[in-house]
Amino acid sequence: MEVTPIVVSVADNSLQAQPEGPTQGTSSGSWLYLNLMKKVLAGTVYEDPAHRQNFSHDDATYREEVRNEGRDWPANAHTMIGIKRLENIQQCVEDVIGNNIPGDLAETGVWRGGACIFMRGILRAHDVRDRTVWVADSFQGIPDVGADGYPGDRRMALHRHNAVLAVSEDEVRRNFRNYDLLDEQVRFLPGWFKDTLPTAPIDALAVLRMDGDLYESTWDTLTNLYPKVSVGGYVIVDDYLMCPPCKDAVDEYRARFDIADELIRIDRDGVYWQRTR
Repeated sequence: MEVTPIVVSVADNSLQAQPEGPTQGTSSGSWLYLNLMKKVLAGTVYEDPAHRQNFSHDDATYREEVRNEGRDWPANAHTMIGIKRLENIQQCVEDVIGNNIPGDLAETGVWRGGACIFMRGILRAHDVRDRTVWVADSFQGIPDVGADGYPGDRRMALHRHNAVLAVSEDEVRRNFRNYDLLDEQVRFLPGWFKDTLPTAPIDALAVLRMDGDLYESTWDTLTNLYPKVSVGGYVIVDDYLMCPPCKDAVDEYRARFDIADELIRIDRDGVYWQRTR
C-alpha cells in the first residue's frame, strides 16, 4: 500500500519539559528516588563506558551527551535508552496515573530490563497497586529473519550483535530484584512476539513502549497490543528515527488504521503519540 509520509513534530509539548523539582501530586522523596533511578539505570551517575561492540560508535568512552540521548550501548548499565527517553516514560506514566487512564504498562523488547524496572519504580513511588508492568522479550536477542524476512530487517542484521543484545530472563529478573522491584505487579512474556502477544492476558494498556527494532517485531506488537491501548494512553516508539524498518511498520500501521494522532519527537531517535480515539 502507498503510505503518506509522516511528519514528526519537534514542537514543545507539555510532556517534553522535565520539571526541575516535584510536580503536583509527587512528594520530594518520590521525586528524588525517581531522579536517582534514571541516573543509575542509564549509568550516568557512575559514567559507565559504552560497550566496545557498539552499534553506532566505535569509541567506548563515556560521553554525557551521547548517553542522555541513548546513542550508545552501556557496558554495565541496565538500559540503553538514555535519560531523555527515561524522562518520557516518567511523564507518560505519571500522566495516565494522574488522569486515571485505565490499563497496565508494557514494553516489547526490554534488553536488561531498565525501562520496565523504571516503570515499576514509578508505580511504587506513587503507591499504585492496581497496574501491572508487562515485560515482553524473546530473551534470546534479535531474531535472524532469514531470506524471506522484511528487506530492511535483513539489511540491518541486528542478530549479529546478539553477544550484547541477548539477555536472559534470569538476568532481567535479577536486575528487578536488585532494585527491590520484582513482585506480583511484574509479569514476564518470554518468547518471540508473534507467538506470545496474540494470547497475552492483557486486558488494557495505558502505556505501550515498543523497542523491537525490526519491522516484523514492531508490526506484531502493534497488531496485537495497539487495540488494547486506552484512549488517553500513550504509545512510545524507541527506534522510530533510528531503525528504518521500525519506522516503516509504524507508518504503515498508522496509515492502514487511519491513526492521525500527532507523532512527537523525544530525542534523536524516539517518538510517541497519545491515543485520542
